Amino acid sequence: MIKVGDRLPEATLSEFIETETAGCPLGPNSFKVSDLVKGKKIVIFGLPGAYTPTCSAKHVPGYLANYDQLKAGGVDEIWCISVNDAYVMGAWGRDQKATGKIRMMADGSAELTRKLGLELDMTARGWGVRMKRNSMLVDDGVVKQLNVEAPGKFEVSDAETMLKQL
Repeated sequence: MIKVGDRLPEATLSEFIETETAGCPLGPNSFKVSDLVKGKKIVIFGLPGAYTPTCSAKHVPGYLANYDQLKAGGVDEIWCISVNDAYVMGAWGRDQKATGKIRMMADGSAELTRKLGLELDMTARGWGVRMKRNSMLVDDGVVKQLNVEAPGKFEVSDAETMLKQL
């Protein structure tokens, strides 16, 4: 499993782009993690799935409520990563009113999830491989803080914990 001091592994994430910009057409766009993190301080929180109860009621809303404080603490971007496709993550981001604040990043094939060692096998429940609930502070691609939840818990990956770690 990834640990503090490690560099994020190379992987590709997808994001649903709603407003076309140079180099980013509308719809799903794929990005190399190494390109996205270069020279930036990023708070990343990962979770088992879009639209799930704890993720929708607590995890994303907590990061939205603490957006200004995180930015004031020097954070350039906030990402939410889940093993869903970019369409689902984009729709969930709109529903959560996260557009423009939290980048809803799709790890549809669990590529990054597996490379991080954060996979959670939920095939018995019909969900396949998901990401363990976690949060991390990444500075220029290097993990500076890492918080991984025990199964079924939501105690250390919340925005308030991350604020204390900045």
